[in-house]
Amino acid sequence: MTTQARAPKRWLAEVFVSLKPVVNDPQGLAVRDGLHMLGYKEVDAVRVGKYLTLTLTAADREAAEARVAAMCEQLLANPVIEQYRLQVSEADDAPGSQG
Repeated sequence: MTTQARAPKRWLAEVFVSLKPVVNDPQGLAVRDGLHMLGYKEVDAVRVGKYLTLTLTAADREAAEARVAAMCEQLLANPVIEQYRLQVSEADDAPGSQG
């Protein structure tokens, strides 16, 4: 019986990075104040963050998630002041998708 290695798949990772709740967010305050000046007084608070998409190859979803988590810990997020969450799905190979 021979075992064949599975061909790597393409994955789309979406990463959401935000400041930890205990960290001041001056950019969020500026956005909130701007919204108030525009008449949106009902806005109580704003937190500003980053949204990133990455396309990568990995054998399976778990491997892709592990690689993206490592990227977040090393570069994409500052673990001292930021938190992140990620979502990984199979990449759409339809025409017009990033690649």
